[in-house]
Amino acid sequence: MSASVEAIELAKLAARAAVEKKALDPVAFDVSDRLAITDLFLVVAASNERQVGGVVDGIEEAMLKIGRKPARREGDREKRWVLLDYVDIVVHVQHSEERTLYALEQLWKDCPAIDLGELEPAPAG
Repeated sequence: MSASVEAIELAKLAARAAVEKKALDPVAFDVSDRLAITDLFLVVAASNERQVGGVVDGIEEAMLKIGRKPARREGDREKRWVLLDYVDIVVHVQHSEERTLYALEQLWKDCPAIDLGELEPAPAG
């Protein structure tokens, strides 16, 4: 089984929103063959706790515009690793130190990577 087209589009939307808030190095993996709970993991990093919060807010705002709310949100208190569960996709917004320490890319390296396309923020104006 592969990730649904809808899950891939949601991941792209979330990744673009994250990059607009200065998130670093977004990557997505199709975990649908390994996990029954979701199709995709999207992992992004931020350089400090405040930025983690800003990235999370940006993703939630973008998803709300299309009528999607997270089924679950964890990790808000410390803002070191916030998980947003949208059922089809799970977004991990990690402080850069946590991303290095937990190395989710290594844990899921056997899963197919998803091409997120062009993620540069739109020019202002």
